[in-house]
Amino acid sequence: MKTIHRVGLAGLGIAMAFLVGCDRHSNKEVYYLISANMNLPYWQTAASGFNRAAAEYKVTARVEGPENLDPQAELAELQKAVAAKPDGILISVSDVSVLQPGINAAIEAGIPVITMDSDAAGSKRLFFIGTNNLEAGRLGGHRLIEKLGGKGNVVFFTLAGQPNTEERLKGFKDVLSTRPDIHIADVVDIKGDARVAFDRTQELLALTGPKKIDAFVCLEASSGKQVSEVVKRQNATDRVVIAWDTDQGTLDAIKAGTIDSTIAQKPWTMAYYGLKSLDLIFHNPPAQLNKDYSDDPFSPFPTFIDTGTSLVDKNNVDMFIASAAQAK
Repeated sequence: MKTIHRVGLAGLGIAMAFLVGCDRHSNKEVYYLISANMNLPYWQTAASGFNRAAAEYKVTARVEGPENLDPQAELAELQKAVAAKPDGILISVSDVSVLQPGINAAIEAGIPVITMDSDAAGSKRLFFIGTNNLEAGRLGGHRLIEKLGGKGNVVFFTLAGQPNTEERLKGFKDVLSTRPDIHIADVVDIKGDARVAFDRTQELLALTGPKKIDAFVCLEASSGKQVSEVVKRQNATDRVVIAWDTDQGTLDAIKAGTIDSTIAQKPWTMAYYGLKSLDLIFHNPPAQLNKDYSDDPFSPFPTFIDTGTSLVDKNNVDMFIASAAQAK
């Protein structure tokens, strides 16, 4: 099993800072970002960070990926990227069983691969940049306990089998295990279709008595707005909705009061830092790319770069809205 080592952004960032001003880049250098679901604002934000880094380094960025959650289509995009022989690939893993062989094939072909947002820890990828999803789930779990007053029924909406959402759910469960009066009534796999969350929430809001659902928690970006819309239509003001990520619709729902809070990640930072990391590896390649560096005390790579998370509610939502506007 791979050992997880965490490093801050500062360490690798300092090393790269010495190289930013060097006249060493070329638009013939090509880096790929392979995303999991380009229809989501989350991935459009990530693409913006990736392209910003490419513009700063004057290299070529390619952003590819299916418009909806489709691991097989994502694998096809990865394979096309490998065939193009780029200088590095940054990829989010929607399904480890589908994408791990493709990641390994890229490494075998001599192409550096870094995962972001969702990892494939057992693959030959060099390292992971993203959220500590276990801790993010625990952060949300503490908020849930606070809002429920320590008791009630909760339903989760998730993407089953995706590493990041599985870790988030485990983080919630870790915290809720200390509160026996909070019960997980259901874990709903939306399978990449937010309408599933909308329809299921309509059904669940009809439950009363001991089966009444007191809280809805969304472990991915698309379902929060759907759940909050149902809650709004049915005027179910006594229900708690916790969302994930910070697209404009989610932030607007927090201001309106139909979403209590959301867990904010940093997709822009993940992708921005991802391209710069790939560039650093390209210009300073390891003696051996196809090696498990996870337990090597002299590894040139970390295993995990945590880009951080925070909880957004009515107290700080305006700051997030302003930051998003400035980044455009």
